Amino acid sequence: MLSKNEFKDVYDVHFDAIRSFVFYRCGDRDVASDVAQDVFMRVWEKRFFLEGDHLIPLLYKLASDFHVNNYRKELCRMNFEQSMIATEDTELSPEDEMSFKELIAAYSKTLEQMAEKQRTVFLMNRDEGMKYAEIADCLQISVKMVEKYISAALRLLRKKLL
Repeated sequence: MLSKNEFKDVYDVHFDAIRSFVFYRCGDRDVASDVAQDVFMRVWEKRFFLEGDHLIPLLYKLASDFHVNNYRKELCRMNFEQSMIATEDTELSPEDEMSFKELIAAYSKTLEQMAEKQRTVFLMNRDEGMKYAEIADCLQISVKMVEKYISAALRLLRKKLL
């Protein structure tokens, strides 16, 4: 088990080295700092299972893994952005445009058919990007109730739109 003082010592001694290691691989100071923070957060979360003797190689392994994961996410995001740009440049055929307008109309009609709470919860999650816990706090309901509302809304949308 890694004590709080041992963790603090490891953090103080190795944080800059881990950040430099990641910076050398990615060339971005912000990303390197974020990855180094993530590494030490993971070590802190798993401190009950760690021993001090094997910690330094673990830090570098975690840093390398987090950097690769970060790179993959960024690559995926950039590919998605490129595909969206390519999609925006191409014009829709009249049939596709008509289908799109019909789909939007059916979506709006289905939203109107939902119960007020269900629609509110669904739109808070989908349009505003709020997490279930945030919605539950905001509306003073349980997270399970939020899950129930969203599940029911998705079932209704599938039924009406498909």
